[in-house]
Amino acid sequence: MARSCAICGKVSMDGFNPQSSGMNRVRAHRRFQPNLQPMTIVESGKSVKALVCTRCQRTISRGPR
Repeated sequence: MARSCAICGKVSMDGFNPQSSGMNRVRAHRRFQPNLQPMTIVESGKSVKALVCTRCQRTISRGPR
């Protein structure tokens, strides 16, 4: 199972590390990982432990307006 957010489905993203020196400016591949934290969420009346990204965690903690 891939590391993804249980709520929004955010997954890792590909990108490049820019090289700061040299003539050719070679771009090294890298992977950007989502900031996932374990959290207890309520799904259909049951408490479930799940990996949730910090953006969803913040949205949940704000509550309804």
